[in-house]
Amino acid sequence: MIESRFSFGLASIVASVALSFAQVATADEAASVTGSAEAGATKAAVCTACHGPSGNSVNPEWPSLAGQNAAYIREQLAMFKAKKRNNPVMFPIIEGLSEQDFADVAAYFAAQTPSGLEADPSYWKAGEALYKAGDVSRNIPACTACHGPAGQGNSGSGYPALRAQHSVYTVKQLQDYLTQNRYRDAADPATIHTTRNSAMMTTIASRLSPEDIRNLASYLQGLR
Repeated sequence: MIESRFSFGLASIVASVALSFAQVATADEAASVTGSAEAGATKAAVCTACHGPSGNSVNPEWPSLAGQNAAYIREQLAMFKAKKRNNPVMFPIIEGLSEQDFADVAAYFAAQTPSGLEADPSYWKAGEALYKAGDVSRNIPACTACHGPAGQGNSGSGYPALRAQHSVYTVKQLQDYLTQNRYRDAADPATIHTTRNSAMMTTIASRLSPEDIRNLASYLQGLR
C-alpha cells in the first residue's frame, strides 16, 4: 500500500511535467539547429570568466557547466535571453547570441568532463540516502528517477546533470524552486514562467526541509 501511494504521487508529479512541457513549445528554429563543439569552444571563451576553464567553475555561486547536457543548456540560455529566468549578469552576455550560438556553446560544454569536488562528510550520507531512495513518508521520489544514479541527467527529457555541482549553487536553486523565484519574470515579478520540468521541481522542493536541501547539495558536490 505504501509503494502504491508513492507510485501514485510520482505519477502525479510526472503528469505536471507533461503539462508544463505542453506550455513551452520548442521553436522550429531551435529544433532545427545542430551544435558544433568545435565552434562552441571559441564562442564559450567569454563564459570561462565565470564558469571556469572547460566549464569547471571555481566560484561556488556560479554553476559548473562541464558535462551538462546540451538540451538543458540550450533551454536555460533561451530562458535567460527571454528574461524568463531572472539573472542580470547573464542578460547582457547572451543578448546578442543566436540559436546557433546557443547550440554550439551547449555542445562544447556537454563534451567537457566535470572535475569533481569534495562533499561535506557531515551531510553527504543523508543526502545520498534521499537521492537514491527518496522518502516514501513525505512522498519525495528518488532523485535518481530523473537525474540518474550518477547524477548524469537525461538529455531526452531535459533533466540536468547534477554531479560535481557546487553545493552553494544547488542550495540556491532548490530554494528558488521552493519560492518560485527561479523563473520569475524580470520585468513583471508577479509572472512566473514554466519550463517542461519546473512544475515538478517546485512540487518536490516544497516537500524538502532545509536539512534535506543541505544534505542533497553536499552529496551532489562530491558525486562523480
